[in-house]
Amino acid sequence: MFRDCMRIIPLTEVPLIDVGDDVVGFLLKSMEAQGLDLEDDDVLVIAQTVVSKSEGSIVDLSSIDPSPRAREIAEKIGEKPKQVEVILDQTDEIVRLEHVIISRTKHGFVCANAGVDSSNVESGNVTVLPENPDESAKEIRKRLKKETGKDVAVIISDSWGRPFRLGAVGFAIGSAGVKPLEHLKGRKDAYGGLLKTTTLAPPDSLAAAASLEMGEADEGVPAAIIKDAPYTPGEGSIRDISRPLEEDLFR
Repeated sequence: MFRDCMRIIPLTEVPLIDVGDDVVGFLLKSMEAQGLDLEDDDVLVIAQTVVSKSEGSIVDLSSIDPSPRAREIAEKIGEKPKQVEVILDQTDEIVRLEHVIISRTKHGFVCANAGVDSSNVESGNVTVLPENPDESAKEIRKRLKKETGKDVAVIISDSWGRPFRLGAVGFAIGSAGVKPLEHLKGRKDAYGGLLKTTTLAPPDSLAAAASLEMGEADEGVPAAIIKDAPYTPGEGSIRDISRPLEEDLFR
């Protein structure tokens, strides 16, 4: 028996988002303009930049007075001191410092520049990651249920590079309504052998798939709907996906 094929539909009729804007309202209007309806168990993937801007997670670099440390790091990596200061403010630990800052953020994520981004925002400003991406996803999910009556999963995504691989892919930084980890231990493989360690991270897989449709170059496609996605509905935090420090074999 074959299941339905997963479909990814970009939302293309969303205007540029500003502080305080009703993101859910804009997304629903885009769905209406595109003749789309939400269904139970759909997955809505939303770009982090859009959520950050709507929540006011934007920093005006003209207000930043860079510290001596920020100036030193900026000279080393060829970055603006003010932006480096913002990165340091969002960082719990510098994991690696070469041509870029690899940070462990206050959320526990390990990524370049602590997620601080100067793209898709007015010149002179940068966005930082939402303060609590899981909570942001929960609020969006709750609002969608209220407006449409449909029980959907919500993922907030950001594009990051990966160790040992070139190219950025989508990663989930917040989720609601989708089980963060799918443990396959004890299931049988195609030859009848028992799986011993395999664990999947559906939020990351779905974020990566949606990023192919959402793109990177502009904010014209800030979200996508995934229909017939193979995931298990459930609760949990995206922090459950982060590998514990004591299990990190690369530091």
